[in-house]
Amino acid sequence: MTKDGKGKKGKGGKDHGEPAGVAMSKADYLAALEPLELALNNLARWLQHTGRRLAVVFEGRDTAGKGGAIAAVAETLNPRQCHVVALGKPSEREQAQWYFQRHVPHLPAAGEITLFDRSWYNRAGVERVMGYCSEAQALAFLQQTPVFERMLVDDGLILLKYWLTVDQAEQEKRLAERLDDPLKRWKLSPIDLQARDKYAAYGKARDAMLKATHTDHAPWTLVDFNDQRRGRIALIRHLLAQVPDTHTPPEPLQLPPLPAPPLTERLPRGFRAI
Repeated sequence: MTKDGKGKKGKGGKDHGEPAGVAMSKADYLAALEPLELALNNLARWLQHTGRRLAVVFEGRDTAGKGGAIAAVAETLNPRQCHVVALGKPSEREQAQWYFQRHVPHLPAAGEITLFDRSWYNRAGVERVMGYCSEAQALAFLQQTPVFERMLVDDGLILLKYWLTVDQAEQEKRLAERLDDPLKRWKLSPIDLQARDKYAAYGKARDAMLKATHTDHAPWTLVDFNDQRRGRIALIRHLLAQVPDTHTPPEPLQLPPLPAPPLTERLPRGFRAI
């Protein structure tokens, strides 16, 4: 949903699934996702055809569902065109740079998409709440960010910013799931556990961030991710609605018949396929 709380449908058809408040079933989710995947591929072709650039910022609390949302967007796209950026802790040298400097090399070139799994907004959230930056640095960031993003947009970049919302009860449920599931254990860090007691502080930092950086040229869109499947569908529909008509027919290709019967793979001496 948009910042004012009003829903907005994008390309990909009408709503699917159960009434609000009921978890979206996997079958309804896949049915709703299928046409959106086609539309995302049309978007990717349009970007290549026009040379436009798209950067999408995914922000939110721990466990909100940023990784799953990014995976849903990128899954059927060409990884050479669609890049996922999830930067780790800055190095000592990066800490001595202009704050935005390490993010700039990851911005998309002509025809490309960059999906930021967290972004420069770390300074307004994690760094500020956990004390990894000074209050003066945080305030300077909030002042500089609209100017930085204005330059990006003025240069032709399509910049979309999403904040994924999740209630604390649902966050606790997901943290417990990560702790119990060995396949999700890597998602849980000591910082995540420390942040459990700072839910309200993160909310206060988020509100300050939205107030300072929600602009006409780079607005924020808040998406309810208490139901992650429903949230992904809403986010992708909104994303698609923010770009012009992206229908660009694929380049016509033909697959002529082979000039001879198909060959069998011949392995080099001493090798066997498993």
